[in-house]
Amino acid sequence: MSARSDRAAGARSWLRHSASGVALVLGLALAAKLIAGALGGWAGSEKPLPVSPVLCAVLLGMLWRLGFGVAQKVNEGVRWASGSLLKVGIALVGLRLTLAGAGEVITLAAPVVAACICTALLAGALLSRLLRVSLRLGILLSVGTAVCGCTAIVALSPVIRARPEETGFALVVVVALGCLGMLLYPSIAAHFFARAPTYAGLFLGTSIHDTSQVVGAALIYAQQYLAPDALGAASLTKLLRNLSIAVLIPAAAWLVRSRADASETPVIAQRAARWDSFALPGFVIWFVLLVALRSAGDATFATPTVAAHWQQLITSTQLVSELLLICGMAAVGLGVSLKQIAAIGWRPLVCGVAIAAIVGSCSLILTSLRFAV
Repeated sequence: MSARSDRAAGARSWLRHSASGVALVLGLALAAKLIAGALGGWAGSEKPLPVSPVLCAVLLGMLWRLGFGVAQKVNEGVRWASGSLLKVGIALVGLRLTLAGAGEVITLAAPVVAACICTALLAGALLSRLLRVSLRLGILLSVGTAVCGCTAIVALSPVIRARPEETGFALVVVVALGCLGMLLYPSIAAHFFARAPTYAGLFLGTSIHDTSQVVGAALIYAQQYLAPDALGAASLTKLLRNLSIAVLIPAAAWLVRSRADASETPVIAQRAARWDSFALPGFVIWFVLLVALRSAGDATFATPTVAAHWQQLITSTQLVSELLLICGMAAVGLGVSLKQIAAIGWRPLVCGVAIAAIVGSCSLILTSLRFAV
C-alpha cells in the first residue's frame, strides 16, 4: 500500500508541475494542425497544397517564446514534451520499417554516415585551431554535429571536463543550427532528390544535428511532398549515426586526457570509464525492437482479414506517432532562445556554422553520388 501511495503521490506531483506546460504544447500542436490545414486549402484548388504541421508547430513555438516568453511554471511540462514525449514518437517511427527495408537503408547509408562523421571531426579539429577555440569546445561542436546533437554534448561534457560555459555555447550553437537546417533542408532535399524519398531521408539523416531535428525535417518533407517513406529512412540513418557515440566518447576522453595535466588525468579516466556516459538511449533500442515487431507482424498476419486489421493498427500508431512528434517539435520551438543565440561569441559561432556547412555539403555530395549510381 505504501508503494502504491508513493506512486500516486508522484503522479499527482508530476501533474501539478507539468500539466500547464503539456497543455501549452498540446494547444500549439493543435493550432499548428489547424493552421497547416487552413494554409493547405488557401489556394482554393481541388487538390490541397500540403503544408507541414511540424513546420507550423516549430514556428509557433518560437513565436510564442519571442512574444510571450516561457513562464517558469510551464518549463517542466515543456521539457517533458521535448524529451520523453518526443522520444516515444521517434520510437514509434520504427513501425514504419521492416528488417528488410531497414537493411537496405543501412547498406545505402553506412558509407555516407561514416564519411560525414569523419568530415565533421576533421573540420572541427582544423577550424577550432584556426579560430583559436578551446580544444574542449571544438570537440563538443564537432561531436554534437557529427553524432546526435544535444545528447552527444551532454554525454561528452563531463567526460572531457568541459566548463559550463563551453557546454552552454555548444548546446546553443548546435540547437540553433539544427533548427535552421530543419526548416531549410527539406526544400534542398526536394530539389535534389525529387521522387526519391529514401535518398532525401538519407540526406536529412546525415546533415542535421539532433535526432528530434532530423525527425522534424523528415516529417516536414514527408508532409510537404507527400513522401512518407522519407521519415523512416531519415530516422534509421540518424540512429545509425547515434551508434557511433559508443566509440567517439571514449576516443574524445582519451584525446583530452593525453593533453590534460597529470592532476586531471585520474578524474577524466574515471569518468571516461563509466558506461552510462555513452550507453545507447532507450528510444533507440525501442526503435529497433519495433522494426522487428513490424517485420514479425507482417510475416505472421498474412491472411487477408487479419492483415487488414494489422495494417489498421500500424496506421493508427503512425497517426499517434505523428501527433506526438508535432507536440514534441512545438516544445523544441519553445526552447529556442534568440537572446542566448545573440549572446554567443563570434568565434565558436563561426566554428559551429562552418562545421555544419561542411558536413551538410559532404552529405549532399555523397548522397547525390549514390543517387546517380
